[in-house]
Amino acid sequence: MLTIDTTNMCSHLQCKLFEEDSIYHSLWIAMQDDSELTAIVRSRQLHIYRNGKKVLVLAGKSAPKIIREDSICELLQTTNEASAESSSLALGFAACLSKNFSHRSYV
Repeated sequence: MLTIDTTNMCSHLQCKLFEEDSIYHSLWIAMQDDSELTAIVRSRQLHIYRNGKKVLVLAGKSAPKIIREDSICELLQTTNEASAESSSLALGFAACLSKNFSHRSYV
């Protein structure tokens, strides 16, 4: 089981990583099951290593930095695709609502 010191971790990153419905939570779960992965908090970011080689850096507000192709990075890409799809659906729904309501007149 992977444990990390979250004292210096960005609060946004903590939310994205540890809350069940957050974007990086599936990564956190996968990291728990993979004995080859280690993680260290540096400069408020989470640096993830496989067998001593850095593969990924997660930050709170900025995009993740893929250093090396790895199975954990593939999981990140599928997570991002699902998030982008749900946000585009929400944006499309919001645009549809605004279009429908903008043509109506209320007395």
